Amino acid sequence: MRTDTTIVAPATPAGEGGLAVIRLSGPDAEKVLCQLFRPAHPPCPFESHRFYYGHIVDKAGMVDEVMAVLMRAPASFTREDVAEIHCHGGPVIVRRIVDLCLSAGAVMAAPGEFTLRAFLNGRIDLAQAEAVAGLIHARSESARRIALDQLNGELSQRLRAQRSCLVELLAHIETHIDFVEEDIEFPDADIWLQRIADLQSELAGLRSSYSTGRLLHDGLRVLILGKPNVGKSSLLNSLLGQARAIVSDIPGTTRDTIEEHLVFHGLPVQLIDTAGIRQTDDAIELAGIERARAKIDSADLIFFIIDGSRPCDADDQLVADMVPEARTLLVVNKNDLGSAPLPLWADRFRRVTISARLGTGLDDLQASLAGLLANNQGDSGENLVLYERRHFDALGRSLDSLGRAVQGLKQGLSPEFIALDIRGALDALGEVTGEATPDEVLEQIFSQFCIGK
Repeated sequence: MRTDTTIVAPATPAGEGGLAVIRLSGPDAEKVLCQLFRPAHPPCPFESHRFYYGHIVDKAGMVDEVMAVLMRAPASFTREDVAEIHCHGGPVIVRRIVDLCLSAGAVMAAPGEFTLRAFLNGRIDLAQAEAVAGLIHARSESARRIALDQLNGELSQRLRAQRSCLVELLAHIETHIDFVEEDIEFPDADIWLQRIADLQSELAGLRSSYSTGRLLHDGLRVLILGKPNVGKSSLLNSLLGQARAIVSDIPGTTRDTIEEHLVFHGLPVQLIDTAGIRQTDDAIELAGIERARAKIDSADLIFFIIDGSRPCDADDQLVADMVPEARTLLVVNKNDLGSAPLPLWADRFRRVTISARLGTGLDDLQASLAGLLANNQGDSGENLVLYERRHFDALGRSLDSLGRAVQGLKQGLSPEFIALDIRGALDALGEVTGEATPDEVLEQIFSQFCIGK
């Protein structure tokens, strides 16, 4: 984790655009900028946090007309000297300016290295750093809101208060252990059992918000499933409002999954169209069917499509046997072509009738989806929600350690064992904010960031 170098990277996405931003951070940020930038109205040096108009130049002459700003430490995102060059957004220009920065002594930033430096320099904690990525990748208003809450430190403040209580208990226990010959009384077990119980309740409530937070942030995965030619691709096209999937009367047209995203009732929804499930000997079609089967467990919701104009057959039964009732909505399609009797197994599922071709019944389908969304979100009683799996797992380990500490207090175990469990609970909470996070975990987290952030 290098902190003595000056790093550089484009802070805006690759491609053509009106503007691009190139960011430098480190002890030589100002030096590199002054080597390349010629202000239109001297003199230099720069005044911090003020934009200057001028040109980037090299030995051959002017490279681009730019605006430049220097933000001196510690009043910057990384708490280091940070310089930004706002240039025209052509890839050739951006690449040329970055190359000039590298020639002047900067090194190319690794993915997430600017945010990593902000974390290492105490500008933000680890939970807030992850929220930066959450904001960048937010695909809906709800995802933006919960990421912003975390970036503002709401999760960190909650966990710091809980860790403070555990630190107090641990201090009492370790004082008793270290000065046992001084006859220092062991903390009152009943008082601390109640305080730990309160902590367990708070942590369990926060942890239970993960199912809601994951849906708000990642979205709902909706799998469209059924035998061939029941209208799966037509339904996908109707919900998207465009012809995304090929629609044909030939069975087995869809050989692979097709995934598309939309925002529904303020939540991101991922629609997954699958190959038709049936008994077949076609190797390619079988591979598509196996992919469809594999996605059933990871889907939050399943649209099980049948052709309502024809009696159900063994292939429909095959699908019905593989889908979980609680997460499945039976969609009876093609009601514009007639209505055949439904089999007895259809009564196991919630049901809606539509015509994907004509678009009738889609309002009922969307109303059912909205209701299922509400059911899946649940009510954790929390305004603050978790959306990172890492946080969910860490709180689980903390609760496990607290559970063992409670059993130790009730059984009158030696204080050393209770202190060990309290320390385990503290370390697990510290992993969320970065106070007790191994380096390999940090590297994994920041490697998922884009370069330039």
